[in-house]
Amino acid sequence: MKRFLLTVIVLLSYYFAFSQAPRTVRYDLYVSDSMIHSHGKMIHAMVINGGIPAPVLTFTEGDTAEIYVHNKMDMETSVHWHGLILPNRYDGVSYLTTAPIKAGETHLYKFPLVQNGTYWYHSHTMFQEQSGMYGAFIIKKRNAPDQQEHTLLLSDWTNENPVQVDRSLHMATDWYGVRKNSVQSYAEAIRTGHFSTKVTNEWKRMMAMDVSDVYYDYLFSNGKPVEVQPQFKKGDKVRLRVVNGSSSTYFWLKYAGGKITVVANDGMDVEPVVVDRLIIGVAETYDVEVDIPADSSYEFLSTAEDRTRSTSVFLGEGPQQKAAPLPRLKYFEGMKMMNGMMKMNGQMDDMDMSMSLQQMDMNAVMYPEDPGVTLNYAMLRSPVKTTLPEGPVKELHFNLTGNMNRYVWTINNKTVSESDKILIKKGENIRIVLYNGTMMRHPMHLHGHFFRVLNGQGEYSPLKNTLDIMPMETDTLEFAATESGDWFFHCHILYHMMSGMGRIFSYQDSPPNPEIPDPKKAIRKIYADDRKIHSAARIGLESNSSDGEILFANTRYRFQTEWRAGYNGENGYETESHFGRYIGQMQWLFPYIGWDMRYRRMHEPEKNLFGQVSTKNRRNVLHAGLEYTLPMLIVADASVDTDGRLRFQLSREDVPVTRRLRFNFMVNTDKEYMAGFRYIMTKYFSFSTHYDSDMGLGAGITITY
Repeated sequence: MKRFLLTVIVLLSYYFAFSQAPRTVRYDLYVSDSMIHSHGKMIHAMVINGGIPAPVLTFTEGDTAEIYVHNKMDMETSVHWHGLILPNRYDGVSYLTTAPIKAGETHLYKFPLVQNGTYWYHSHTMFQEQSGMYGAFIIKKRNAPDQQEHTLLLSDWTNENPVQVDRSLHMATDWYGVRKNSVQSYAEAIRTGHFSTKVTNEWKRMMAMDVSDVYYDYLFSNGKPVEVQPQFKKGDKVRLRVVNGSSSTYFWLKYAGGKITVVANDGMDVEPVVVDRLIIGVAETYDVEVDIPADSSYEFLSTAEDRTRSTSVFLGEGPQQKAAPLPRLKYFEGMKMMNGMMKMNGQMDDMDMSMSLQQMDMNAVMYPEDPGVTLNYAMLRSPVKTTLPEGPVKELHFNLTGNMNRYVWTINNKTVSESDKILIKKGENIRIVLYNGTMMRHPMHLHGHFFRVLNGQGEYSPLKNTLDIMPMETDTLEFAATESGDWFFHCHILYHMMSGMGRIFSYQDSPPNPEIPDPKKAIRKIYADDRKIHSAARIGLESNSSDGEILFANTRYRFQTEWRAGYNGENGYETESHFGRYIGQMQWLFPYIGWDMRYRRMHEPEKNLFGQVSTKNRRNVLHAGLEYTLPMLIVADASVDTDGRLRFQLSREDVPVTRRLRFNFMVNTDKEYMAGFRYIMTKYFSFSTHYDSDMGLGAGITITY
């Protein structure tokens, strides 16, 4: 019997040792187009292995990952392994580190896993991530004791084509504000006693306060609005591996069963911190522990920062215990705060406040609840020393810049395509002093490296790969340059990244990357993202005339054609076109050249306000001019044509009278004027009416694209 027991023990020890030995773990990922059912209709999606999210990939530290990505779509794709330390050629950014996976091709990613923790993977091609291409990537510690755990992948979903979302953001539509009931119109301002706040806001040439740019139809926990995990019992301590795999949504995390203990961030362990709630930025991961206090099902509630929607996972079996929902934001309080921090030149004024590490949440004026203890980065402390090796220090200063009016996002007022690669050398220590000069949060992610966040914890500063930086904050990051090749550093809000908020770190004297045989051609593909031309159109069909405009614009340039066409010779027609370049960070100045053509049945000659004989009834000229955005968002336009005639014009579109009612006007020195209203029914359709000094009074519809 003793010999039998000894044999069993030996066999078990061999089995345990073998099962814990490093191994090669293979996964096959099949990327395909699909249709999903939403709101009574079928919506296009991109799925991996037939589902959203993609499957959870689970490994053990020391394993070798062998992942075959099979592209079954009719377009190219890519997969980036977010937060992983791996050879440059497998990082997964098409045309920068890794060859794109063409339609019908299979690409092998094979790399050793030199870390443990909670990570994720997603497409790095165009807007495919927003369409469903994301999944969790879990690396367990070797020989770690068993623990009750659950992976929670949070995401956002829009029924709209993400390309259309991006185009709409660049054209300053407030349709998403209408959907979220966050327009902050003049009627709402008067009703809430904030009329002067609204006037001050527009006097400083700011658009309405917003917290998140996009309206989402759903928020998901592992692909479901509500997920139930009944396997957990009273007394269990559950480790939740929380991944924010959204394209642009920050989530507030709360738990109905009590406190939340934070034990890891971005895959790296931290000394446990007990809080009542925390916010998880786009692309961040947190490992948290929660208790199941009784035989009930407790809600782990994830609420979008703009409070429009939430998603939940219920832990345990029994009566549901819900977390208190977060109330609606006080937008006008936030607007009042921002008014005090914005200078007339569009720059932020920090009023000599030293802000960093999420310690002073300037949005807190909009929160009508007592949040209790809220996590911030200063609370995070590594359990091991994280000091960098000795080496020369290369210090960089990055000012996050941009403006909401035209949806331009940059670093030091330059997009990726407008800036050179940042050359670094292996052996250097790179220090980044990061300042957020915009009114929005930005989750800044560094590929292929972890950086130390200098948060007052000295040698035990935490390691991260994605940092949420709030408006007017200054944070300092540092990392050891230990790799080779090119690595992306960018805002992980998908629509900000595609607009150009990023930089490329390039190691000097790196060997050629076999994935990128033609680097010059490849970098042009990278630059094309933020050079993209966006189009828009507005067509009015009313009883007195048709008027409208078509425009094409990118980060710096705009071409625009507008027209008014009457239904008889008395009304006539006119068309005017401008091509020009925006100047300055806030892009309030726009010099242009163009042409002006118009005809209507002749009346008695009249003079313009400059005493020149007006040619508004018959004109065919080239002209040059300047547009400048004045306080109250009024556009001043001064021009001179090839006949030497001058014109000065004031106009404004889309003054928000109510949530859906917009007012617009125009007046110029040719003694032309116009005023009208538009009532928004859908994103593309409005009822409209206006009076035009040449065309008279009319009513009808306006189609907006």
